[in-house]
Amino acid sequence: MNINIKGVDDQRLHRPLTLIADLFFEESTLTFQVDDSPEALQVNMSITIENNKCTVTGTLKKDTEIMDCTKEKNLEGFETEKEQLKQVKNTVLHVFLSLLQDYTGIVQKWGILTGVRPVKLLHTKLQNGESKEEVHRQLKEEYLITDEKIELMQEIVDRQLSVVPDLYDLGKEVSIYIGIPFCPTKCAYCTFPAYAINGKQGKVDSFLGGLHHEIEVVGKWLKDNDIKITTVYYGGGTPTSITAEEMDMLYEQMYQSFPHMERVREVTVEAGRPDTITPEKLEVLKKWNIDRISINPQSYIQETLKAIGRHHTVEETVEKFHLARSMDMNNINMDLIIGLPGEGTKEFDYTLSETEKLMPESLTVHTLSFKRASEMTKNKQKYKVADRDEISKMMDMATKWTKDHGYVPYYLYRQKNILGNLENVGYALPGQDSIYNIMIMEERQSIIGLGCGASSKFVNPVTGKITRFANPKDPKSYNDGYLHYTEEKIKILEDLFNM
Repeated sequence: MNINIKGVDDQRLHRPLTLIADLFFEESTLTFQVDDSPEALQVNMSITIENNKCTVTGTLKKDTEIMDCTKEKNLEGFETEKEQLKQVKNTVLHVFLSLLQDYTGIVQKWGILTGVRPVKLLHTKLQNGESKEEVHRQLKEEYLITDEKIELMQEIVDRQLSVVPDLYDLGKEVSIYIGIPFCPTKCAYCTFPAYAINGKQGKVDSFLGGLHHEIEVVGKWLKDNDIKITTVYYGGGTPTSITAEEMDMLYEQMYQSFPHMERVREVTVEAGRPDTITPEKLEVLKKWNIDRISINPQSYIQETLKAIGRHHTVEETVEKFHLARSMDMNNINMDLIIGLPGEGTKEFDYTLSETEKLMPESLTVHTLSFKRASEMTKNKQKYKVADRDEISKMMDMATKWTKDHGYVPYYLYRQKNILGNLENVGYALPGQDSIYNIMIMEERQSIIGLGCGASSKFVNPVTGKITRFANPKDPKSYNDGYLHYTEEKIKILEDLFNM
């Protein structure tokens, strides 16, 4: 879809407008110069700011159809240029979204929000002392979020504050993310730093040497500066791709290096690929008192697993789940993905019925996202997925199923190019919520990333300003430079906590 927008000269608004257009059209091109081409959807906008008030008027014309919308925003109380620009941007997006909704008949349940963390917006407003009623009104009238999604956001906020009552006071603690960049194979939808482990043992050895160094040095700094750790999370890749002996040495390094491991609220190890789980590895987890793991089926349709490059069987997923349960893994998460190639409501209903036989402590329901660098995105013609309506029906099925089985939503995030403009939601049975997932989504404390491809997110405990720092994604670059990356993180920590 070609869309010509007249009257928006500020280039800082062009990218946000493009993101809104992408919600409605699979392929859209926006131009901001005069283009009277009959093929283009014509949008005229007028932005005026006077007497501390922003007024945006828009009209949309296609053939003989004309839609119009006007939105005003009082700019009083927004003192800085950055704050005022944000309000102007939101007003422009409000008008543009309203016009496209009228034109297409598609209601965007998340309104003008295109970011990853919508729940963070609600947290921030409530923490600033605004009433729940007033915040909900703003979300509906200014952001155009539907009642359904506002209720979901509030339910998640309430659950998070019951699980972590001191959520707003954890800025002087940190969580740790440890990235293991290896998998048995790479899934077609994946863009995480993940490399096939077979034949790469030399790289694995070198990588683990660098990771041990990072854990030791960062742990010493945390001890010396009396910084507490809230949670530790092993992700990747698949952390259980390495051997049981390598896992054992890694956890020993963690316990030796990190301060007060007995006070850490939670340690999680993703064992997402069932084909990496062995009795020996589960024994190592037991040895170090780790019982929170993930075993991710994604789907219980064997043809789907084959199509997306997961080389385990459905039977293996079930077998490894029961093995883990028999070896005292008492907090198991499972991931499901809505909208995988060739799947519709019938297939997803079957996956839910199979999940019911296992009843994991928590369940994360993802909506498929066409990530730019993934195999699936590069070869879209090979991967037929359901349409928007069917994707929405599958999400409704997940919502009902989890509620009927006693699960409560406790975290949520969204992604670019996510099918149906929906979301990923984590559900948990009472007392089984992942604190790390809450911390990474709501950005209330620093999360230090160690290992290949691990990203650190440093949150200033006073201002909340976020500084990001990423380790290299490929093992060779990491192996060559881990000393430098460790030193850089220590410098950032010094600046952040010794103010």
